[in-house]
Amino acid sequence: MNDSFFLKVYEVVKLIPYGRVTSYGAIARYLGSGRSARMVGWAMNHSHTFDDSIPAHRVVNRNGMLTGKHHFGSPDIMQQLLESEGISVINDKIINFTDVFWDPANEL
Repeated sequence: MNDSFFLKVYEVVKLIPYGRVTSYGAIARYLGSGRSARMVGWAMNHSHTFDDSIPAHRVVNRNGMLTGKHHFGSPDIMQQLLESEGISVINDKIINFTDVFWDPANEL
């Protein structure tokens, strides 16, 4: 596990605004490691053991799919957290993904 990379991922994820989402790849590109989307996913899978305040539910795959939902204790928790922020999810996919997508490369 690359602790320093994981810490950088967590710092970016903490900046995702309420009601917005980003992707593993967008975080990787922002950190200058465009081919490391999978490593961002690993970081997100371990985020709950590092800091409970990391809004890991706001990180999805490039198509808006809730691919990390099994790491939340119950498969429905990720969707519930997103819906509580006003994000619509149907069949594990964010509706209007482009409207709620937050790209750290453009926003930070």
